[in-house]
Amino acid sequence: METNNFLDCLQFLFFILAGFIGGRFVKYFCEQASSKVKVGQTSLRRASLLLAGRTATFPVMLIGVCLALHSIVIPADLQGTLGDVTAVLITIGVTYVIYQMAGLVNHWLRHLTSKAQTTLDDMMVPMVRKTLRVITVILGLVQIAQQLSDKPITSILAGLGVGGLAIALAAQDTIKNFFGSLVIFGDHPFQLGDRIVVEAIDGTVEEVGMRSTRIRTLDGHLVTIPNGDLANKSIRNISRRPYIKRTANLMIACDTPAEKVERAILIIKEELTRAKEKMHPDFPPQVYFNEITVTSLNLLVTYWFAPPDYAAFSEFDQAFNLAVLRRFCEEGIEFAAPALAGRPNRSS
Repeated sequence: METNNFLDCLQFLFFILAGFIGGRFVKYFCEQASSKVKVGQTSLRRASLLLAGRTATFPVMLIGVCLALHSIVIPADLQGTLGDVTAVLITIGVTYVIYQMAGLVNHWLRHLTSKAQTTLDDMMVPMVRKTLRVITVILGLVQIAQQLSDKPITSILAGLGVGGLAIALAAQDTIKNFFGSLVIFGDHPFQLGDRIVVEAIDGTVEEVGMRSTRIRTLDGHLVTIPNGDLANKSIRNISRRPYIKRTANLMIACDTPAEKVERAILIIKEELTRAKEKMHPDFPPQVYFNEITVTSLNLLVTYWFAPPDYAAFSEFDQAFNLAVLRRFCEEGIEFAAPALAGRPNRSS
């Protein structure tokens, strides 16, 4: 009798050790195979082998444990318990494998998003991976609950539905923000690194998460906006504008002769024509003598600067203003007094 017990223990340990060694062997084999994948071949094959190597040890070891449990002699009244334990171990192993496979989906999605022009897709990849893993864990727990309780899965799902409703009512804002993040990922109103304006917040998008979006303002402050609120707000994407528009009112003295007014218009057009390559091709510059008042004659100047580089736009504005000022002084064209008070120019 003691000899049989010794042999049972030895057999039990053998299966556990075999499962561990088998898992390590599969890991070693996959790692060696991945190292032989030639450069230029699909990286998905290499990622699959590496993932299989990282994943194999635990499920193979569980198989060894299951075989070890069934190798020993146990009383008949414990056979049902042994079956439940085996089923739970198998479920855990399958759940673990599917959980790790989310990494392969993550690799595949990154390969797809690397071809996309938007960087916002890069933020969606970890979100998809986390969602798949959460669903896998939940389904695994439901399966284990069914195996241990011997209740149909419909009853378990009904209980989860009642509990889920209570959780949903208590976490309305969280759910709202989650669906807001889905709207943002679907509509692509901005990318990472874009400068956007949301109400009074003007800054660069640093991160888009499942709950909120982080924006670094021009003052250096980090502002966090819940995605549920952001999805319902008007968003101005400054980085995606094709040009920078400037509208300027140049007011000259009201006693300026018509000939000099025409000369002033010609000077402005000449300066803008010299910078033709900096103007947007679809919107030629416009100069009009559009207003006569008791204090000034107004020249309306509108142009669309491209590309929309604000630093280059500011340098061009400065050069244009200085050139017009010099030529007006040479021609004896005087600015009106209100202009000195500073009617603001509008840039957009």
